Amino acid sequence: MYLTLDDYRKESVNRLTKMARDYYEAGSDTESSLRRNEAAFRRLLVIPRCLRDVSQIDCQTDWLNTVVKIPIGVAPSAFQKMAHPQGELATTRGASQAGALMILSSWSTTAVGEVTNEASRYGGHVWFQLYVYRDREVTKYLIEQAEKAGVKALVLTVDTPVLGRRLADQRNNFKLPEHLGFANIPKSDKRQQMAEVEQGHSGLLDYVKHQIDPSLSWQTLKWIKTKTSLPIIVKGVMRPEDALLAIEHGASGIVVSNHGGRQMDSTAATIEVLPSIIRAVNKKIPVFVDGGIRSGQDALKAVALGATGVFIGRPILWALSVEGASGVKRALNIMQQEFAEGMRLVGCRSIKELQEDKNLIVHENNVHKL
Repeated sequence: MYLTLDDYRKESVNRLTKMARDYYEAGSDTESSLRRNEAAFRRLLVIPRCLRDVSQIDCQTDWLNTVVKIPIGVAPSAFQKMAHPQGELATTRGASQAGALMILSSWSTTAVGEVTNEASRYGGHVWFQLYVYRDREVTKYLIEQAEKAGVKALVLTVDTPVLGRRLADQRNNFKLPEHLGFANIPKSDKRQQMAEVEQGHSGLLDYVKHQIDPSLSWQTLKWIKTKTSLPIIVKGVMRPEDALLAIEHGASGIVVSNHGGRQMDSTAATIEVLPSIIRAVNKKIPVFVDGGIRSGQDALKAVALGATGVFIGRPILWALSVEGASGVKRALNIMQQEFAEGMRLVGCRSIKELQEDKNLIVHENNVHKL
């Protein structure tokens, strides 16, 4: 029986190959950012209200004209067929059945059109995460395929001018299994596969070095806006000044993210920088956050601090590897139940009430000041 996300984590160890497990689990370098993301949530304490009528609560919210029943979505994760034979199809099925929005990775092992078709069967919604290639024709192709598939928004990753030093992948000589590829790239294109890997190298590290554009700038965002009418969410914002620049350059939303601790090591946790970014943005655009969220109560803390919603990555992969689509649905249902129960336990009946209570979330170092 799986009652928590951690139950899925423990069982996933037995389901994933070592190479897949290390790829999904590892952070960069010493993995201090990876650990800090989770630990920072534990340092935030909740001070509940009492004697509030919470017999009826409403966790529903709006994400860029898409109504979600609870503000928890699925973060983009590459190569999901390493976790389960149905990969991204199973993930979108489970997410859609749970009423959660999914962000599909550019590097999915299932084509975006197949994923959106599966989502539509269950009333689900998909956003498409975008990497900018050195060859802009590839980037244009990805945008065109995403638009054709009917995604609701593009999520532009901006924290990967180079790939973080993921030592586990280098030790494993990480490479996609031969039967898998970058499904959103045409099979006739050499970029559809990783090159052969030398000893002590990562195939993905080499791929990013040769294919992904390190000259990405705010002008690139303006260029992308000329190629699509879709809303663009900028993913990888960690500072208030960058959040303001995102607004200035036409972003429809941002995701506060340090790539799950997989890029620059020693970065602050996302939940630590979220409040300053929320203040800077001042409700001009939606602000989402990912990184270290391991329960519905973690999600509640982030939303209480002002986030429009949260995205979870690794826990979805754990559940996918264990039970496929039903595992993804169950993992999201667990988080949704924890979030809704948390709302009642803190005395809030709506997201609005949750965010208006400025005394609800307190850092452990400040409890004595209450």
